[in-house]
Amino acid sequence: TGCDYLTISPKLLGDLAKDVSKLTPLLTVKEAQASDLEKIHLEERKFRWLHNEDQMAVEKLSDGIRKFAEDAIKLEKMLK
Repeated sequence: TGCDYLTISPKLLGDLAKDVSKLTPLLTVKEAQASDLEKIHLEERKFRWLHNEDQMAVEKLSDGIRKFAEDAIKLEKMLK
């Protein structure tokens, strides 16, 4: 669940490998299950509508996809 596939730069991977900071979870499965938040169910049509209504989400997703594609092209050129 969540982001199963992420593109992470080698520099960030290196920085993370060296980091020895203690992480304290802000949310646990147990706390999430105990919350009183209403679970919502979205069909794709409703999800797409809600996403489209959020201008920032649309712009950021589009920007991320474009940058990912640009980086994929750069990587292909580097590997040739």
